[in-house]
Amino acid sequence: MARRSSDSPVRAKKPARRPAVAAGPDFSREAGLLADGKRFVAGIDEAGRGPLAGPVVTAAVIFPTRDFPDGLNDSKKLTAEDRERLFAEIVAKGWVGIASASADEIDRFNIRGATLIAMRRALHALPQAPCHVLVDGRDVPPALRCAGTAVISGDALSLSIAAASIVAKVTRDRIMARACRAYEGYGFSRHMGYGTPEHLGAIARLGPTPIHRMSFSPLRRDLLDAAE
Repeated sequence: MARRSSDSPVRAKKPARRPAVAAGPDFSREAGLLADGKRFVAGIDEAGRGPLAGPVVTAAVIFPTRDFPDGLNDSKKLTAEDRERLFAEIVAKGWVGIASASADEIDRFNIRGATLIAMRRALHALPQAPCHVLVDGRDVPPALRCAGTAVISGDALSLSIAAASIVAKVTRDRIMARACRAYEGYGFSRHMGYGTPEHLGAIARLGPTPIHRMSFSPLRRDLLDAAE
């Protein structure tokens, strides 16, 4: 085997690339609005757009001071234990409004319309009217009393929206736990109304409950099949 000549250049090894670290949500959007004279800025988010059963729950959160709970993040990135802990801290340190739209309203107005209705209700439930709202997603509820900004992936960018996502998620999980006791055999406390095999099997055996969204497939398909 030929040896490398002592005069041959030796290439320096490139330093190992460090994996990118997500910065997580911050208060920069709220701070910019506060600097523009918007005294109270609310973050809004929802939980439960996709399930086959249960309400869609929304929350609005205002932090009147910059005293935030440690560890705020998108609720989907947190454990159930962390969400419960943060829920209590958010309620203690912030102003919170919580609302929902029922399965019946989702069937009547579709999930987008029902979510926007619930968001307006959450804003009205705040103890202090906001001067501006930051809304997770692409839609700002119509007919608000103040201006609003839609923030795509807002629960990963804005501390107020992240806090609202936690409040909405914890509240909805508690509602579904109560539904599990009211409607035995469906397992709502495990799948939270999502279309898991367990849930679909329960619907096939027991039929839908009053909290099922009959406009959602496969419930809508089954309803149409039964009417033929």
